[in-house]
Amino acid sequence: MKVTEIFLDGVKILEPQVFGDHRGWFVETFNSRLLNELGIENDFIQDNHSYSSQINTLRGLHYQLAPKAQTKLVRCTKGSIFDVAVDIRKNSPTYGQWFGIELSAENKKQLLVPKGFAHGFLTLTDDVEVQYKVDELYSPEHDRGITWNDSSVNIQWPTKTDPILSDKDQKALTLERAEINFIYGENS
Repeated sequence: MKVTEIFLDGVKILEPQVFGDHRGWFVETFNSRLLNELGIENDFIQDNHSYSSQINTLRGLHYQLAPKAQTKLVRCTKGSIFDVAVDIRKNSPTYGQWFGIELSAENKKQLLVPKGFAHGFLTLTDDVEVQYKVDELYSPEHDRGITWNDSSVNIQWPTKTDPILSDKDQKALTLERAEINFIYGENS
């Protein structure tokens, strides 16, 4: 597995090795021992699987407050998404900055989104399935979100029109107004 670190501390791109022949392909998408050897030491305890029927569906930007914060290991298993992580750790040198990458069933890349980051994605095709592991159970009391189009974050979503949003995501707050309890170097 190839791991690429980016400018946002802790966010990583994982590219598993694909073994293919005339029958198709095989890929090992998760191996805790190998990830530990690569410095990724999360105890993933829940798997999530989402389906979006339409292109231009946006889910996010979501996070859970500490102490129920989640690290996510995200992959797209059908179709294609633009996956985004936003640094929401106060006092971080990259606070409010974002990283986006295309994840697809074809490229098989995964994105590791650590605690202290908001996460979201935009579907680039119809009939998209996204699967991700988390290291903390879902907690409705700690669930929060940041609006997808916050001008202070200025994510360059690859869409020309407003995306399809849930009611929850339509009501999300800006980064400035959102409840955030992550402090760089302390609880993230």
